Amino acid sequence: MKHALRSTWGWLAEPTLMRRSVASVLVAFVVVWAVLLGYNFVNYKHTITRDPGLMKYGDAVLDSLAQVTDPAHAATAVAATDHWTNIRRRQIGLLPGVQMHELLDAASGQRVFASPGLQNAALPPAAPHAEPYIQEAALQGRSFRIYTGRNARWVLRVFETKRTDSNFLQYNGRALLPYLLLASPFVLLAVWLSVRHGLRPLQQLASRIAQRGQDDLQSVGFNARHRELKPLEQSLDHLFAQLRQKVERERAFVQDAAHEIRTPLAVITAQAHVMARSPSQEERTQAQAHLEQAIARTSHLAQQLLDLAALDDAQRPAPRDLDVAQWLRGALAQAVPDAMARQVELSLDAPDTLPARLDQPAFESIAHNLIDNALRYTPHGGNVAVTLRRDDAALRLSVQDDGPGIPPTEQQRVFERFYRGTGHAANGSGLGLAIVRQAVLRMGGQVQIGAGLNGRGVGFFVSIPLPHSA
Repeated sequence: MKHALRSTWGWLAEPTLMRRSVASVLVAFVVVWAVLLGYNFVNYKHTITRDPGLMKYGDAVLDSLAQVTDPAHAATAVAATDHWTNIRRRQIGLLPGVQMHELLDAASGQRVFASPGLQNAALPPAAPHAEPYIQEAALQGRSFRIYTGRNARWVLRVFETKRTDSNFLQYNGRALLPYLLLASPFVLLAVWLSVRHGLRPLQQLASRIAQRGQDDLQSVGFNARHRELKPLEQSLDHLFAQLRQKVERERAFVQDAAHEIRTPLAVITAQAHVMARSPSQEERTQAQAHLEQAIARTSHLAQQLLDLAALDDAQRPAPRDLDVAQWLRGALAQAVPDAMARQVELSLDAPDTLPARLDQPAFESIAHNLIDNALRYTPHGGNVAVTLRRDDAALRLSVQDDGPGIPPTEQQRVFERFYRGTGHAANGSGLGLAIVRQAVLRMGGQVQIGAGLNGRGVGFFVSIPLPHSA
């Protein structure tokens, strides 16, 4: 029972577009009610000084007395008007207060009729104006608007309780509410039908996607007719296309990685067999050397695969403050033994310090692989020059050598994974420059191939944007 109640409550609490649309319409009704009430209130405040309603009412009563000359008849007519007017005001809820009348003889100024509430009250004198006018006065602790009009025979005064702003808003708010309540079911029904019908294409699209197999990454093929659904379909098709490309890249990467690892593993197996079976010490020594080379190659390949996988990871590390110049000196110091073994002159042109805030793992991958690539392909007695600069809020790193270089026809392919080019005997996995490109892209930079040293070799020029505060 409790589980059923929780499920029902969860279903009711789950947000839906239908409930959201209905709630929006209800809020719109409240806003419309408030706007109409405010509009009426502004008009009321604008016309309150002239009060045309009271003026028209007083003029109409005074005109009805124009042909009456007998005081008794006039008093009877005004008394009847007073009685029925207040009954009607109560029927329509025009509160607070009542309307009271006073009729005076124009010639003598004597009172002919006065409402019961005015008979013992101290009233302000009627000014001798020829035209009707309205004044405000306090009477028995309440504020009144007083109409005063006269003709040749009578002077009529109409006392109407002055409504406060809260009285006006309360009355008009109640008057507007029934109309909105009457209209709301029809509007809500139209909205419900519109939303239900409008969501049907989206539900059909969701159903088509749900029926697809887990390995189906082809386009949706929905052919959305509605303009609002076309961006969604296009985004899904674009997403599936990206996933297809990623899957294809990963499949090719696994195949290439398996192929690359197979060679050193075969060498390791063969040389281990020689070391175990060969009776010759010389053959065993030579097999051990080949075995160590194969193990080193396999280890290097495995590390590059890990570096490439880390660069492909969508979760990037937070930028860190790093003295790039000092770090680069340390990296070159580690490469000196390899350079000496190959009799390669390794040089660095960089400022004493160059602080920057950047993605340190990505930058380290760029520098390590460019330096390693240059040392591998530069022949004995060659030169490798590393340059580090910062200008225009960008970090610029270049690695140039005077080796065999890269033919123009291959320069666009050297950044592909496992591509090693032709015309050289250097060992490598073909992943170093692919790692460089991936790391540069992750940092939002660019890498270009240019001229090497002394008109020979090749140069790699990296530009990495840096924040201005770095």
